This record gives sequence, structure tokens and C-alpha cells, in this order.
Amino acid sequence: MASYKETLDYLYAQLPMFTRVGVSAFKTDLHNTIALLDQLDQPQHSFKTIHVAGTNGKGSSSHMLAAIFQQAGYKTGLYTSPHLLDFRERIRINGQMVPEDFVVNFTEQMRGHIADIQPSFFELTVAMAFRYFQQEAVDIAIIEVGLGGRLDSTNVITPELSLITNISYDHKNILGDTLPQIASEKAGIIKAGVPVVISETQSEVQDVFINTANALNAPIHFADQEWMEASGAIESNHFTITLLDTRQQQMRRLQLDLTGQYQEKNVMGVLSAVKILQQKAWHITWDHISHALSHVKKLTGLRGRWEVVQRHPLTVLDVGHNEAGIREVMQQLGHVNYQQLHIVVGFVKDKEVEKVLPLFPPTAHYYFCKAQIPRALDEVALAEMAAASGLQGHAYPTVQAALQAARQHAQPDDMILVCGSFFIVAEVM
Repeated sequence: MASYKETLDYLYAQLPMFTRVGVSAFKTDLHNTIALLDQLDQPQHSFKTIHVAGTNGKGSSSHMLAAIFQQAGYKTGLYTSPHLLDFRERIRINGQMVPEDFVVNFTEQMRGHIADIQPSFFELTVAMAFRYFQQEAVDIAIIEVGLGGRLDSTNVITPELSLITNISYDHKNILGDTLPQIASEKAGIIKAGVPVVISETQSEVQDVFINTANALNAPIHFADQEWMEASGAIESNHFTITLLDTRQQQMRRLQLDLTGQYQEKNVMGVLSAVKILQQKAWHITWDHISHALSHVKKLTGLRGRWEVVQRHPLTVLDVGHNEAGIREVMQQLGHVNYQQLHIVVGFVKDKEVEKVLPLFPPTAHYYFCKAQIPRALDEVALAEMAAASGLQGHAYPTVQAALQAARQHAQPDDMILVCGSFFIVAEVM
């Protein structure tokens, strides 16, 4: 029997992986996923699900929902991607990662089918997650879309509810280069008669969702029309937010352990989703919600969302990597006091880096670097592009070298921010 490490080596070597190689690994239909699930007798229909899509915020929203169901006493599966440190982060039950021996045994069992079907890494991972959730008889599983929605491998479920967080530019080479085009891909997770929550009303795409939902007779809710933020304050290790429930005219106060200001939009989407699920006879109380949202990281293992890893100098990791994500991170910087800002940053080649660089502050010191994957953008090329946007710094061949340089230059009252890609943050961890 192969070891866990040998199994992962086999999967990485055999299967095209979008996060490493990019668009060549993306399949434009659900054929392979369905073929894999046929071999497993359709495990995805044996448990209840919630489906979460969106450009930014879908990971945080998925983890928040999982924490709430877990806190309410339900056996809760959670499928997310990509992982930061260990492949098993993608597949969890009640916060615990799938055991190594399950990954090994599943892969052994599927080897013949892998040769026949030739799935992508993501397609096989989805099948693995559904099989594990079936075997462990979860009460519900929160399923995060990998990319887009309509053609995503996860789009083989009929969920209790669909949640779409927001729409911005990312993966334009796959999803289309206008917001309505991208929105229509995400709207592909809306199912006939299944309620859908849109976290954020965006005028240029709301009609796409309304029209899709109406055509499918799916009740649609815009969360930011159901909740209004009355106040919000960021403290050292939590974000206190007071929301007005506009339908019941009731104030609700929450302390989130996810301290990014940008979580306010995600929270509204999650609260609207829970309200609908309560009406579907899921037993969730406000106590469950408030306790869960103040302990998301502990309950589900979420990392890399405005994560403070050191206080002097203040060192923060954030996986924000596209235009909207970086914009949110930069807004969050406005709430922080520091003497000098040091930014360790790297990107992958297929991001629209020229659009993102002007969002960064010209007064920071930059440490441009490259993650150790084929898809990573060369650090010298990045430094040259950044200089054209008025950003000054030095290029480093590895993430570790860049971080070390930032730590050497930073004074105790300074701040170090690490961002730009999941892979940069993962290597810092």
C-alpha cells in the first residue's frame, strides 16, 4: 500500500492541477465528474448540501456556515479549495481533516478509473469529498465552488440553498471578460425551486441573477437589502458588528473572529442563508450563530483571512489576490496604525497584475517574490511592472528570502503584509 506522501505525489504527477499549471487543467464540462461519481454510485445525493459560489468571500462564507451548523450540533462536512499547507484541508467534517488513510485507500480504489477517465486533480478531489461525506453520514455539507459555477465539478448537487457572494474580475480567460458574463457562470449553481441568496447587490449584475432565478422558479434574496450595518469596530483580535434586520426591525450584535472589515458583506449573506434554512426546519438559534461566528477559525480551521501572525512588527497574511480582493485588503490597511509598511507580494501569471498594482500604496517598501509553482509570475518581471505603477522595492527568488528581508528591515512599530496569492501565503506559513 502506498504511503500518504506517495499517494499525493501520484495525484500531483498524474492529474492536471489548475492551481499549479493554470487554464490547461480546467475542464469545460461535467463529463469526468459524472463518470467518476457513477463509479461510486452517486454519493452526492446521499446527504444534504449548501452550494457557495462567488469571486471573493466564498471561502470565508463557507467556513462561517460550517461553523454555525457544527455549533448547532449537526455533523457538518466542508469542501473548499485550494489548500494552504495540507491537501486534507479541502475535506473536513466538524473541522477535522479527512484522515490520510482515507485519501490513500480512495486513490488506490480509483486508480483504474483514473486511467480510464483521466480526470483533473480537482475533479478527483470532488469525488473523494462526496464519497467521504457519504461514508461518514454527514447531516449537511457546505460545498464551495472551485471556479465559476455552471461548469464547476461541484455543480452536480441539488442543494438546500445556493449562496453567491460577489462578482468581480478573476479568471477572465475562462469565465468571460464582462461582469454579466462572469455572473452568468456563477448563476449556473441556481437550481429549480431552490432558494438563492446573493450577498451583495451589484447593479451591473443583479438582473442576471433575478432572471436566472425567475426562470427556474427559485426564490431569490439579496442579503444586503435584508440587513444594514449600524456600526462596526475592529479590535485586536475580533471585529464587532451591529446589524439591523430590516424586515423585523431588530438589532443584532456579533463579534467575529475574522477581523477583516470585508467580512461584513459575507456575514450578511450567511445570516440571510441561515434564516431561510431555519424556515426549512434546520434547528439553529441565535446563540449558535453568535458563538460560531466568534470561533470560526477554531471550529473549522480557516486561515489566511487577515491573519495576524505576529504583533511586533504587526505581521498579517491575507490570501486576497484579485482586483476586488486586493481593494478590500487595502481598505483594511486604513484601520491599522503603523510607522512604515512592508509588503511581501507575488502573483501568478494569469492574474491581471497591471490592474491590481495601482491599488497598492506607493509609500510602502516592496519585496517582490515568486512562489515555487510553474504558474508563478517571475519576480523580476513583477518588480518592473510595479515600478511602472510607482512601487519601489527589490526582487527575491523565493518567498522565504523576501519575508526574511522584510523582517530584517522592519522596526517593531512597522507592519508587514503578505498577499497577492494563496501560494505566497502558504509558503510563509
